[in-house]
Amino acid sequence: MKFKELPVAGAFLIDAEPFTDERGTFRRHFCRDEFAKHGLDPNVGQGNISENPKKGTLRGVHFQYMPAIEGKTLSCVTGAVYNITVDLRPDSATFLKWAAVELSAKVRNSLYVPAGCGNAWLTLEDHTHVHYYMTSVYAPGRDAGIRYNDPLFKFPWPSEPVVISAKDLSYPDLDPKTLKG
Repeated sequence: MKFKELPVAGAFLIDAEPFTDERGTFRRHFCRDEFAKHGLDPNVGQGNISENPKKGTLRGVHFQYMPAIEGKTLSCVTGAVYNITVDLRPDSATFLKWAAVELSAKVRNSLYVPAGCGNAWLTLEDHTHVHYYMTSVYAPGRDAGIRYNDPLFKFPWPSEPVVISAKDLSYPDLDPKTLKG
């Protein structure tokens, strides 16, 4: 596994080092020791799979408030996503900075999103499945979001979403004063 730090402090793009032989291909998706060595939280509290039938499906920008903040490790099992991670940690050197990466099943890369950051993705292909681990469990009532097109950030989405939930559309623009370190 190769870790490349992104412009958001603590966020990493993780490139796989696949092994291929006559049986097919094998790669590590997660390694507690490698994560800890790079300062990433190696705890896994929950794992999810998001199945997105249509290209242009947008999910996010999601995060959880204290004390339920969570880190995430995401990978595409099928298809591809354009992913944005935004730093919502007031005490971070990269507060309100964001990073965009493309994750795909073909490239076999992953993304680590540190706890306290918001995350969103837009599917780039039909039948995109995203597998992700969180460092803590989902906490109803502590979940939150900001609009995918919040003018504070001017996120450069590769296309307009064609599928987005009413909940994601209802998120407000971010007021940074509402975030606590």
